[in-house]
Amino acid sequence: MLADKDRIFKNLYGLHDWGLKGARARGAWDGTKAILEKGRDGIINEMKASGLRGRGGAGFPTGLKWSFMPKQSDGRPSYLVVNADESEPGTCKDREILRHDPHLLIEGCLIAGFAMGAVAAYIYVRGEFIRERERLQAAIDQAYEAKLIGKNNVNGYDFDIYVHHGAGAYICGEETALLESLEGKKGMPRLKPPFPANVGLYGCPTTVNNVESIAVAPDIMRRGGAWFAGIGRPNNTGTKLFCISGHVNKPCNVEEAMGIPFPELIDRHCGGIRGGWDNLLAIIPGGSSVPLIPASQCGDDLYMDFDTLRNLKSGLGTAAVIVMDKSTDIIRAIARISYFYKHESCGQCTPCREGTGWMWRVISRMAEGRAHKREIDQLLEVTTQVEGHTICALGDAAAWPIQGLIRHFRGEIERRIDQYAANPHSEPVMEAAE
Repeated sequence: MLADKDRIFKNLYGLHDWGLKGARARGAWDGTKAILEKGRDGIINEMKASGLRGRGGAGFPTGLKWSFMPKQSDGRPSYLVVNADESEPGTCKDREILRHDPHLLIEGCLIAGFAMGAVAAYIYVRGEFIRERERLQAAIDQAYEAKLIGKNNVNGYDFDIYVHHGAGAYICGEETALLESLEGKKGMPRLKPPFPANVGLYGCPTTVNNVESIAVAPDIMRRGGAWFAGIGRPNNTGTKLFCISGHVNKPCNVEEAMGIPFPELIDRHCGGIRGGWDNLLAIIPGGSSVPLIPASQCGDDLYMDFDTLRNLKSGLGTAAVIVMDKSTDIIRAIARISYFYKHESCGQCTPCREGTGWMWRVISRMAEGRAHKREIDQLLEVTTQVEGHTICALGDAAAWPIQGLIRHFRGEIERRIDQYAANPHSEPVMEAAE
């Protein structure tokens, strides 16, 4: 349970003033100049000590990522790019930061930019986020007016922040596709290496970070890495924003300690599962791209952190928890997710371009029962042909939900195929509804 004194996002629900005056009252922009005076290495070492792992899904250590930026410039400028493209189905945390606590992000950009020797930050905002972009731009204007950022600012480090509005493509949330889009090209992922820290935006050293990763940096610097590392579980430290949707009594966004047990998260903040815990069918713990976890694994030992969920062959991702009760047609739910990845594939890599459509068509037939049992293993085989064989992780994101479904609900698929074979004209009946 996270103590109130340890909360970083004190205006997550927008109950207070989002502007500079309100942010300062909550502690933002306090002693920023003193933080910068610790020097680049001082800031990066503090971030490493905090144990912060990237909040965009991959969970890569943030301090380590920052340290990859060149110490000496070779004549090229360096850039910080903030990924506010939040398009993962089920995820709705970054937009709340942009709407209600934008100054945390702006101050974080200055601190992170200084630590990497960046001359400017570009914040790439998802195409559908209109009000969020307006609010963020207004907060940036306040920061310029108060001389907190820009040329000759009071913090002693010249730094500019630009907002770039995307056009609503999921693929642009992938860091290299985001850079391509920022440069005005088609949002298609780049081959790595070279990595962005060497050749990124406009061919210059660049680090791409998630909104939440950057927004927590000022608090870590003010309160110390050891404070942040003291929250959560080993190797999974600090606070985390969870977005809980689906079949709970009160869907919500909430800041909690990383590694909170799943039942405690749901009972404390969401008023429990709709229809009680016996009605739980499965959860998707980290946004639509991670494999589902069946109710049998959702006990008190399900800690919501990177390592626990990876050991269950799933992932924390963005911590967007999608809860499904027994009224859910689980095969149709995964088929719907399959359609999303088919629709959002950029088409650059053949396995993903062809595979996502093929997987969606087969899983859609299975949802109706119009399939043969031998096709289940064939479908599984195709997911392994897509997974790991593409430039970016969209291929993995399309394969994993189907792998999770077959791993835990193969019996349901087989039962539906039998049901259709016995009576081809009947509507599919869910086991739970019988």
